[in-house]
Amino acid sequence: MRMISNAFQKIRQIDDVLSKINDGCTLMAGGFGGVGTPPTLVDAILEKGVRDLEIICNDAGFPHIGIGRIVSSGRVRKLIASHIGSNPIAGALMSEGKLHVEFSPQGTLAERIRAGGMGLGGILCDVGIGSEIAEKGKERLTVNGKTYLLETALTADVAIISGRKADEFGNIVYEKSARNMNPLMAMAGDYTIAEVDQIVGSGELDPETIITPGVFVQAIVQSEGVNWKWVWEPK
Repeated sequence: MRMISNAFQKIRQIDDVLSKINDGCTLMAGGFGGVGTPPTLVDAILEKGVRDLEIICNDAGFPHIGIGRIVSSGRVRKLIASHIGSNPIAGALMSEGKLHVEFSPQGTLAERIRAGGMGLGGILCDVGIGSEIAEKGKERLTVNGKTYLLETALTADVAIISGRKADEFGNIVYEKSARNMNPLMAMAGDYTIAEVDQIVGSGELDPETIITPGVFVQAIVQSEGVNWKWVWEPK
């Protein structure tokens, strides 16, 4: 086992990286129903008390799980997600006009995030053609005789992601389905913070298992582990 040198100064304390997450910022958060959401960073954001966030995530989590904890606290002004049905508090806030929700089909959402990470302006997609709700505010374009909607790319001031392991350069290995949108979000954040279960020295990761190259990661923090009870666990 090699010594972890932190030569790249990416291994940070939670308090250090919180300075990047402030009122009004746009935040991408990995996770699917809480799986793959960084729990220690969620706790830290709640503790800091930041407000008026614009959050981009797959879903609104559950009221007490994942990113749903931040949404349920009423600190989010806008949510871009594929669904919010698992979090009734998010639905209530939307109905009361306290939360603006922009829905994007899951595949389209993933591609919009990927486009943002690749520096593209957007993608052309035929999903939603003919739907007044889906087409609202979107430009129609015709290419080779086929009509598409222009779906704009998504980026964020900060992306918070969750990984299984990271080395000191920020190369990330994920754990099965907890990978979900984390690799795409890592590329689309101006400042990406990776919360991981284990930090290892340079050369300790099998290169074939690395999904996110460290060039996309600005900070690595040690996870304190999941601190919520999953919905499928016995009460």
